[in-house]
Amino acid sequence: MAAKPQKKSSESKKRKRIPNQKPEESIANSEKSKLTTSPKKLKLSSSNVQNKVTKKPFKVYTKDYQKPSVKKDEVDTKKLGRLRAKELAEARKKKRKKHYSLEQELALLWEKMRCRNIAKEDRSRWVTEALKKMKGKISEIASSHVSSRVLQTCVKHCTQDERNAVFMELRPHFIALASNTYAVHLVTKMLDHAPKEQLAEFISSLHGHVASLLRHMVGSLVIEHAYNLGNATQKQALLMELYSPELQLFKDLVTGKENRLEDVISKLQLQKSSVLRHMTSVLQPILEKGILDHSIVHRAFMEYLSIADPSSAADVIQQLSGASLVRMIHTKDGSRLGQLCIRHGSAKERKKIIKGMKGHVDKIAHDKFGNMVLVCIFSVVDDTKLVSKIIIRELEGNLKELLLDQNARRPFLQLLRPNCSRYFSPDDLASLTLSVPSLKNKATSPFFSSLLLYGGEAVEEDTNGDGDPSDSNIQLNEGGKKDSFKRRQELLVNSGLAEKLVDACSEMAEGLLRDKYGKEVIYEVATGGADGILHPTLDEKLAGLHEAIASIAAQPKPDEPEKEHILENFHSSRAIRKLVLDCPAFASTLWEKALKGNCAIWAKGHSSKVINAFLETSDSVVKELAKEELQPLIERGDLSLPVVE
Repeated sequence: MAAKPQKKSSESKKRKRIPNQKPEESIANSEKSKLTTSPKKLKLSSSNVQNKVTKKPFKVYTKDYQKPSVKKDEVDTKKLGRLRAKELAEARKKKRKKHYSLEQELALLWEKMRCRNIAKEDRSRWVTEALKKMKGKISEIASSHVSSRVLQTCVKHCTQDERNAVFMELRPHFIALASNTYAVHLVTKMLDHAPKEQLAEFISSLHGHVASLLRHMVGSLVIEHAYNLGNATQKQALLMELYSPELQLFKDLVTGKENRLEDVISKLQLQKSSVLRHMTSVLQPILEKGILDHSIVHRAFMEYLSIADPSSAADVIQQLSGASLVRMIHTKDGSRLGQLCIRHGSAKERKKIIKGMKGHVDKIAHDKFGNMVLVCIFSVVDDTKLVSKIIIRELEGNLKELLLDQNARRPFLQLLRPNCSRYFSPDDLASLTLSVPSLKNKATSPFFSSLLLYGGEAVEEDTNGDGDPSDSNIQLNEGGKKDSFKRRQELLVNSGLAEKLVDACSEMAEGLLRDKYGKEVIYEVATGGADGILHPTLDEKLAGLHEAIASIAAQPKPDEPEKEHILENFHSSRAIRKLVLDCPAFASTLWEKALKGNCAIWAKGHSSKVINAFLETSDSVVKELAKEELQPLIERGDLSLPVVE
């Protein structure tokens, strides 16, 4: 007989468990393996699968499984724990902050008073309530990031008597508050609303601390704010402390009439070397920390360079030359510092300055003082390839807007007609010729002249790749070596800027002619610039511009009185008149296309200036064009012959 198969022991039927695996997971894994790994042996319907799963002693977890709800006692325990932790935190803050409870009350009042759409009476009531709560503690809580904001709002909206009370309470603590990150905003807000007497008292309280505060990133903001708000005497008093220790100790030594450092040294018979040494100790930390945004610092550097020896002046110019110079040229003295750095800088330093302007050229061009630095670069720097690559390319990107701006158009006008008194004030033209006295004297001394002549090491040349020397070293350089016309031609014509200028003027001719500032740009472009720099390269383009202007002038006179024809507009009529007088090619085009046969229409008003220009011009050909048609108007008295002096 065949042996009967032995029954497997119960142990072999036991399901193996993975270590650290929950029973529920093992059940789920076993069911998954049955459904996925052996489909031939196990053929079950969905209902059978559901029955088998429900028969298991453990519930299978799915993605939608939610943990059983926590008992209410446990929730209450956690909530009590959080409340207890919050109470402990509040207790620590109260222990650490002397006026913590007061700050919380002030914060609630501040949320009410700082809203815009509230009645003035309600705001005044809350401001008064807040000031009453702070009375006697203002100096202690002014350094808090919460209370300082409340105080700023109170100072802004309170009455003058309440503001005076705050000032008197803070007066002994101004120096400490001026160096605090949060309180500094309160101090500047008080200066904005201070009457003349309080401002003078505050500036007097700064005596002896100006130099130390200027070296502080936060404190320098207060000095700059007071400097900008003060009158000429107060500004000079703040500057004096940077000159010598004697002036820090005895503020009555100088009356304030001496504006220049050289005059102060001469009157008080100070030693120039001592003043220079003290100013170096004050300004060098400012340079190292990069606190270069303030106008008082720019003024101090200008005075320093006026008395500095060649070595010290060269060192300062070298440290200023770079990307940090962009932060200085927004003030009058900062712009002049930038021009001095360009004028006296070496080729390497000029390159650093120009590269530091990358991405900021448009903003610099729009700036009231910064645009003069671009003018100086166009007038001095011989590395025209670098200037074209960085400055010209950025200017081209926003050309149409720049041509209409009072400041931004000036770099273009400098290239078209250099140093013209019509576009630059005497002060601007003077700034273009500024130089550091010690460096200028050293450059013109016989010793350095011989080094220049015989190839000494004092000369450091750079080329543009075409063999042209561009810049010399800091002691000898006061301008470029290239011919001025050649530099202008490379920057204006060879770079492609001139062609884009003519295209922009043709496209927006009417807007430029009607604009107070744009008319001067289109005039210079249409005439071809000084020395005929745009001729003959762009003659065809210029002829197209002349035709564009003539086409606008040829339009019929509008019926509506509020619409001005281009020949009747105040600005455009004068610009067209100047073009007729100075550009015969344009005058001929305008006559043939717009004025021939229509002079009687334009013989009165602003347009008569354009017609009279054909009689005033010195070009005989243009005169002959208009003579026959204008003679009857002269005889009738509609036009008058120009007076010959």
